[in-house]
Amino acid sequence: MKWIGALLFIGTTTWIGFEWSQNLSKRPKHIRQVKNALQILEAEILYSQLPLKDAFTTIATQIPHPMKPFFKNLSIDMVEDSNDLVALWDKHINVLLKESALGNNEGEILKQFGRTLGQHDFHQQQKHIQLTVTHLNRELEEARDNQFKYSKMAKSLGFLCGVFIVLLLL
Repeated sequence: MKWIGALLFIGTTTWIGFEWSQNLSKRPKHIRQVKNALQILEAEILYSQLPLKDAFTTIATQIPHPMKPFFKNLSIDMVEDSNDLVALWDKHINVLLKESALGNNEGEILKQFGRTLGQHDFHQQQKHIQLTVTHLNRELEEARDNQFKYSKMAKSLGFLCGVFIVLLLL
């Protein structure tokens, strides 16, 4: 019975390590999706000159999960309440942070961007989008470094912690 419990405990800690590693791998992917979405938004604002609600709908059709529901729900909520875009943006950013592997730094960058969204002319808006993409590039490099440094370690650490605790308890 002890051995079954020990194997289950080692399996659980190994699983936790793999989940941690997977989260480290998802973060760069999600940051790239945010960057792509912002670049599509820039094109829609500058060249198509669509209203933000329509631009968000267009973006939602072109990008994968977890960014797709973010823009889709944002577009739907803008139809119902288009008065306070900043509050809607912040609300949906908070939901996005829970559903994705994005970190708090990316959330703050996106919230700052949301405060400028729809407040300026086309060229100023383009500058804000480019500034946000620049900040996201910095976070992407950090996320890639963390993935490279800690991904294998997380997997090994999960297994080794399980073995260590089991050995202590036996």
